[in-house]
Amino acid sequence: MSSSLVDWSLAGRTARRLSKPGPETTRAEAAAVVAQLHECAAAAVAHVEALTGLAPSVDSPVPTVAVVDRPGWVEANTAGMAALLDPLTAALQERTGERPNAVVQAVGSRLTGVQAGAVLAFVCSKVLGQYEVFGSGGRLLLVAPNIVEAERRLRVDPYDFRLWVCLHEVTHQLQFTAFPWLHRYLEEQVSAFVEASDLDSGVLRERLRDVVASLADAVRGRPVEGDAPGGLMALIADPEQQAVLDRVTAVMSLVEGHAEFVMDGVGPDVIPTVRTLRKRFSQRRKGTGPVDRVLRRLLGLEQKMQQYADGRHFVAGVVDRVGMEAFNTVWTGPETLPLKEELTDPDRWVERVLHLPALR
Repeated sequence: MSSSLVDWSLAGRTARRLSKPGPETTRAEAAAVVAQLHECAAAAVAHVEALTGLAPSVDSPVPTVAVVDRPGWVEANTAGMAALLDPLTAALQERTGERPNAVVQAVGSRLTGVQAGAVLAFVCSKVLGQYEVFGSGGRLLLVAPNIVEAERRLRVDPYDFRLWVCLHEVTHQLQFTAFPWLHRYLEEQVSAFVEASDLDSGVLRERLRDVVASLADAVRGRPVEGDAPGGLMALIADPEQQAVLDRVTAVMSLVEGHAEFVMDGVGPDVIPTVRTLRKRFSQRRKGTGPVDRVLRRLLGLEQKMQQYADGRHFVAGVVDRVGMEAFNTVWTGPETLPLKEELTDPDRWVERVLHLPALR
């Protein structure tokens, strides 16, 4: 019997049924977009390596680039989440000695599958690209319809915007191919999170339902109780798991902030309209309306935006103080990663890791 809390196949079907269609394009236009995104992803590699001074490890597999539509993104993410979460759920059940009723679990996994599908349907129209850390061996996804829709709404130069997006995602690709230990570290933190939990799958499923109920209320325009500041993860976090979440938050803020720093750092010589892109894109991230903003908050997307801001502040602060080469010390190992409190005070990291005196 499967130990999965979620029927991922049903989640995927639900997401594909509920997701909105992408922008209208002709077959020729769509083919041209796909070709140019592959071109931009290839071009971004040299720019990212030149700015960061990093290079892929010789032991890392050659990453692949996939330009996908919204259903393709859903398929990739249901597979990735199943690969990550199902083994952890099974381990949790084994550790707690839980033997769930087969009928109850089957019904529950289908219900949470529909709920997870509704969440994926919302997110799949927002994501421009991602580097798949879990489940696919390191593949870079670019979601073509979302990129086209965003560039049209923002009224920006299409080639500049596509290259700009690729710079962000290729930076993630380089982070994980240059430092394979980073992937293992994240896996260890997720496992530690589960090990620290005393929840059974029934409680986990109930908390997931609470999130989806809040989402449904938001869609209907009803008041939402509480802020759910950390999204799904915060709702399943017991007090003793906070230290693990802090470590995950710190490393994710680092990798996101580093990518933000790079995509703007290439400058107008590479992307002439880079300042316009940043200004208009920052407005897009705030959400398009009250329902959209509430959904982003409940899904933890607002927390992700804070990770972008804190991480970029940290990277810029360290680079301004000691330069890019010394900043790259951050990738040495888990002990040189920033602590959560150092993200907003990069001078503390410089003092702790590089042993330079504080400037305060």
